[in-house]
Amino acid sequence: MIKSSINIDILLDQHKIPQQINWSASDSAAAMEQRAKAMCLAFWDAADKTALRIDLWTKDMMMDEMADFYYQMFMTMADTFNRATHQEELTADMKKFAKEFFDKFRAIQLKEQK
Repeated sequence: MIKSSINIDILLDQHKIPQQINWSASDSAAAMEQRAKAMCLAFWDAADKTALRIDLWTKDMMMDEMADFYYQMFMTMADTFNRATHQEELTADMKKFAKEFFDKFRAIQLKEQK
């Protein structure tokens, strides 16, 4: 059996707000730690049948970046769900929601800029 590791380091300010998120993976081709502005990590607890999550973002994460991040996560979750279940119709629904979410966000941004 092969062991693989993912390491996440969070630099916090005095109020425990993330200032910097760095990560590395033992199987990554990247030689150094990678920096991120946001992260969402989820685990499935089969015994309790609950999702355990860690959602963090840095102060310099812009609102439009957060919308992009969520859009991409929704699309990735849809693809993962499809690979696991082969539920094409539900996958299409998830992707449709992701696109509507992102389009609505952009429309709100344009309205607020006027």
